[in-house]
Amino acid sequence: MKVKELKIKSETELKKELFNDRERLRVLRFDLAAGKVKNVKEMRHKRKDIAKILTVLNQKNHE
Repeated sequence: MKVKELKIKSETELKKELFNDRERLRVLRFDLAAGKVKNVKEMRHKRKDIAKILTVLNQKNHE
């Protein structure tokens, strides 16, 4: 997800997206421990998406 797309969204949409990404990352971690994950890069992308969302939320809160 790109930062431009995130800046357009409202705060509630961002929080919902953040919750979904954190939940997906949690599932991926459990699947990795169980040996079910084939695409390990998805975890890296989810962590980066979470960081982008948190950055945009912090910017919106400081404005």
